[in-house]
Amino acid sequence: MSHLRAIRCFTCGKLLGDKYEEFGRRVAKGESPERVLNDLGLKRYCCRSMLLTSVDFTGEIAKFKR
Repeated sequence: MSHLRAIRCFTCGKLLGDKYEEFGRRVAKGESPERVLNDLGLKRYCCRSMLLTSVDFTGEIAKFKR
């Protein structure tokens, strides 16, 4: 998903799009979100909260064609 590469933290501007898929995959496998965020090097609360609260609407949006 190349469109995720440009996603940045709303507060500090840190690039998060390149971490989104790995975060989701590891948490889905049962790994602790806290551990995954630490491994990805996300220490700021703003960045951590963006990944923890993100919802992927790509499938829903794709239903609507132009």
